[in-house]
Order: sequence, then structure tokens, then C-alpha cells
Amino acid sequence: MREKIKLMIADDQELIRDSLRIVLSANPDMEVIDTVADGWEVIRSVRGAKPDVILMDVRMPGMDGVSCTQIIKENYPQIKIIILTTFDDDEYVYNALKYGASGYLLKGVSMAELASAIRTVYSGKAMINPDIAVKVVRLFSQMAKGNYTIQVDDRNIEDIGKTEWKVIQQVGYGRSNKEIAAALSLSEGTVRNCLSSVLSKLDLRDRTQLAIWAVQTGVTTRNMDLF
Repeated sequence: MREKIKLMIADDQELIRDSLRIVLSANPDMEVIDTVADGWEVIRSVRGAKPDVILMDVRMPGMDGVSCTQIIKENYPQIKIIILTTFDDDEYVYNALKYGASGYLLKGVSMAELASAIRTVYSGKAMINPDIAVKVVRLFSQMAKGNYTIQVDDRNIEDIGKTEWKVIQQVGYGRSNKEIAAALSLSEGTVRNCLSSVLSKLDLRDRTQLAIWAVQTGVTTRNMDLF
């Protein structure tokens, strides 16, 4: 039997902590090992608790979720963090993702969607609320206009196929694998394989770098039917 995903819940509202603990613990593949009220409590607890995934609120007394995310990821890079909040301010989104959060969800998501997001980030992927994804794409655009550039060898680009270009464009739009599959009439498995191939060919670390590169190079504005 597969080991359970060990969860920590960080939220300053006791009702939310208890509700999430009860609902998420009902999943046979999940175990809530601790609930805490602020970032300082996360740091004190994490060494002994050793969670796989932390659900982190943004606005908490003492230490906020963004600052806590930075500290946790610097010291425990293997721990996945999902920001779960009612706030979608650009600064929160940018800093949380910059410091290594694997997910950014609004508290309006269903419990089924939250459980799915936990499994997604636990497997090493990212999960961002669709409303937040729009902000992420805008942030990518701002970064593309600045000094943050992703370098790709021109010789590697020659190996990219037409379908792969279409997937790259969709990643640049900030879309999930499921959304890309629907847009291009592909299976999610095909999209995953395509992404893996593209990252390997371009020698990029992850889909975030790929998305920034797509924006910087104008892939998101191309007519792929003419490509």
C-alpha cells in the first residue's frame, strides 16, 4: 500500500484549519499531521512533523505565508507548498511562486479540487487556480520585458515539431495540461510526453522557464496554423 501524503495546514482561522483537517483526512491517501496558526508555528513544527505538502494561508499574524514559504523552501526544498488564500493580489502571487510555492489556489475551490491539487504537487507538478493563471501570464510578460531572460541554443530549436510548438504556446498562455489537451484535442498523456520532450530538447528546467521563454520569443503571439 502506498504511503499516505503527509499534510500540514497553516491558517490563522481555527474553523478553517479544523474543517480542512476533517475533510482531507477522509481521503484514504492523505494524513493531516499538524495544523498551525502562523508562519512561526510552521517553522517550529516542520522539523519534527516532516510534511510532504503544506497548505499555507497568506495573511497570518506573526509571519505571513509568503515569508514562511521562502524560509521553508530554502531549508526544506523537498516540501511542497500550496498557497491557499482568499487573496489574489499580484504581489502575493509573484512572491509566492518566486520563492518556490508549487500551487496557488483560492479558497473557493471545492474539496475535490483541493485534494486533486495536493496529489498534483506531491507528484512534482504545479497547480495554479485558473483565475491566478491569468495573473501569472501577465507577470511572465512583465518579466520578459525586463532583464530576466531564458537562453536557448538556436540549434535545439530546430528539433521542435509542429505539435510541440502548439503545446509551448499553450504553456505560454498559463494553461494546465488538462486545458492544453482540450484546446489541442490531445490526451493529457500526450501533452505530458510532449512537454517532457520539449524541456529536454530546449534544455530547460521546468514549465515556468518554458512559459517565460515562450513569451519572450513571441511564441504566444504566433499563428500556429501558419507555422
